[in-house]
Amino acid sequence: MGQRQWAVVVPAARLDAERSGGSDRLPLAGLGSVPVDGPAPGDRVALIGDSEPQVLFGLGRVTADGMIRYERRLFDAPAPLPIPVPPGVSELTRDRYTALIPAVTRFLVSVSLPIEATSPAEAVREFWSYLDSLGPAELPAFVSPAANELAMQAFVLGTEAHLDPEDD
Repeated sequence: MGQRQWAVVVPAARLDAERSGGSDRLPLAGLGSVPVDGPAPGDRVALIGDSEPQVLFGLGRVTADGMIRYERRLFDAPAPLPIPVPPGVSELTRDRYTALIPAVTRFLVSVSLPIEATSPAEAVREFWSYLDSLGPAELPAFVSPAANELAMQAFVLGTEAHLDPEDD
């Protein structure tokens, strides 16, 4: 039997926990009734928040240990579903699964730091040490649509940050 596609409707409280947490996996157990011949390792999963209206908040794959590993998170822009999906875990046709997936935009994300060093290799080592010491809470990442680099914006921890010193 080939790869299958599933919808997993996640209770609203669990969706809130997923938004605030940073895990890359979600346990399949406890997310509602699972059919006897339910999701198998490698199957694709559409994660749907049981809100009003229902929203697609992530895409993933089932792992061998019964988890759903996120392949794409849509927390910033969950996609409302045009047709409700029943609670629990239900199989989807390939066409229905594909219809749920929103369009993807390609972005360029970069971090630029001026590093003083005696060689390019030392500069790279210093760069990674500095990056590691600052982390995402302090270090801005610069993001722009791939086709429009002039629309670049700075983000810190996933939130737009205004870095213009003249705005202070």
